[in-house]
Amino acid sequence: MSKNESAENYLETILILSQRLPVVRSVDIAAEMNFKKSSVSVAMKNLRENGCIQVSGAGFITLTEKGRKIADMIYERHTFLSEWLTSLGVQEQTAAEDACRMEHVVSQESFAAIKKYVTESNAKK
Repeated sequence: MSKNESAENYLETILILSQRLPVVRSVDIAAEMNFKKSSVSVAMKNLRENGCIQVSGAGFITLTEKGRKIADMIYERHTFLSEWLTSLGVQEQTAAEDACRMEHVVSQESFAAIKKYVTESNAKK
């Protein structure tokens, strides 16, 4: 997993957790991703230094505008690709795992073309 892919996965997880929980903490991220708290702490430091998150004095983690933009992009790709693969007959678990890998490597241009094609194909049905 590349450094960029790892950061994107953390940002996506923070986004998802922020929709489910009143506050997001490192311990929540560690539990969700099944990572050690020490690994999450290092990642949060890097994300904070890169301007993707803010951490309050109480340890609550929020996405900055920059972090939210990245998280939204990755989450949209993941959701769309996972649903598309499932609609093609791929088992849900496999579709989710494949989408997780694909979401990081597909270019913006290719994703937009896939999304347009699938949306137009579904509209014709």
